[in-house]
Amino acid sequence: MCDHFEPLYGRPSLEVARARVRAWQENYPRMASRYRDADGRPPQHTFFFPAEEYQPVFLQPLEMLAADGLGEVEIHLHHDNDTAERLRQTLEEFKQQLAGHGFLSEGRYGFIHGNWALDNSRADGRWCGVNNELQVLRETGCYADFTMPSLPHETQPRKVNSIYYATDDPLRPKSYDTGVDVRVGGQPCGDLLMIQGPVGLNWRQRKWGVLPRIENVDVAGGTLPTPARIDLWVRQHISVVGKPDWVFVKVHTHGCQERNFTTGFGEWADRMHAYLQQQYNDGTRYQLHYVTARELYNLVKAAEAGHDGPPRDFRDFLLAPPLARSTRCR
Repeated sequence: MCDHFEPLYGRPSLEVARARVRAWQENYPRMASRYRDADGRPPQHTFFFPAEEYQPVFLQPLEMLAADGLGEVEIHLHHDNDTAERLRQTLEEFKQQLAGHGFLSEGRYGFIHGNWALDNSRADGRWCGVNNELQVLRETGCYADFTMPSLPHETQPRKVNSIYYATDDPLRPKSYDTGVDVRVGGQPCGDLLMIQGPVGLNWRQRKWGVLPRIENVDVAGGTLPTPARIDLWVRQHISVVGKPDWVFVKVHTHGCQERNFTTGFGEWADRMHAYLQQQYNDGTRYQLHYVTARELYNLVKAAEAGHDGPPRDFRDFLLAPPLARSTRCR
């Protein structure tokens, strides 16, 4: 679960923003305590926190959730009319701020671009401005991008349901439009690893009762994680080429919006995890493994390196847990 975690969404008062974060601190552990994966771990939540919203008071409660083994924090960024140098400075400064809270692993970070506009990919040029953004991300320690999918938005790449390496063209936008699939026995190439969530056509939930809805793995109060949607996510079978038994399902949410609390830690979060337990954790056909974004990256790289065995052995394959996670959570 990759959360565009924005306490200041809608420009609320500081009191409202703090209440949003406090709701997660108080309610998420209670919900997560009811569920376990095949390794006995609770659900894992990755909070992609916006650099432009940084205030220590918002991060301190997330430190507690990380220490309790419930998630990690990575980097989210909304920026407009930017330059490569300003972007680089912003990322380096925010990395230091997050490191002060015990977040990030060895100076590396996962990334989600605000407004989906990765690599200056909007036709109107808004919400980015940096054509060589993939290179800047790599040079500042980004281990993978988790922005996509963005359907039906114009920023959506042609390549779908994939884990792949993208090569930046510093003179053109949207260099992630195509790339080279990660495969067993392969080698890293290009500038940035792209880890996508599933997309497809949902014929079970039709628009106007006729047209299939576009599935873009948005989990929210208006797009509930129904069993039909969860099944569709799994059926897209996103995996490392040559390792089909490890299926990666990355979904996204905007967890700091009150209307989405039901899917973050409320009734629909319970329904989602209960269905995952029932349908995808029988120990025979499926084993469920909850992972953070960092752990997902580690599993992708372990598969690429040709490793076999239970996924639990490779959650920390290349990048160790950040300091905010206590030893009891490893």
